[in-house]
Amino acid sequence: MAEWTVERVDERFREAAITAHRLPSVRVQGYFNTWPAIRRMPWETLGAEAPIRRFPPSPEAIERMLEAMRWVQWLEEEERHLVWMRAERHRWRDVCARFGCDRTTAWRRWQRALHLVADHLNGVALTA
Repeated sequence: MAEWTVERVDERFREAAITAHRLPSVRVQGYFNTWPAIRRMPWETLGAEAPIRRFPPSPEAIERMLEAMRWVQWLEEEERHLVWMRAERHRWRDVCARFGCDRTTAWRRWQRALHLVADHLNGVALTA
């Protein structure tokens, strides 16, 4: 396997966030409806929004997502939130408001967290 870089780690986290959003929603098991489906007239559905249809992710994408989820265990809790917020494409303004710091500081912390994950993946000896 090629050496891990910050860009590749960031790309994998972004893919994991997309895959997580594509997973089916969790529903309570055991409840069902015995009523028949209601057929709506065309004029009743004029203002209704079209249902969102998401294709489920492939098993390989789920495996890569789970692998990325194991990587975040190497990070502190604040770093985990920061990395995941950026993986979900939150704006830097929202990230800064969440962590109470400047944009440059948030970017440096995000880069440090990605470097830490890349170093773990590459087997680089980590110093305190």
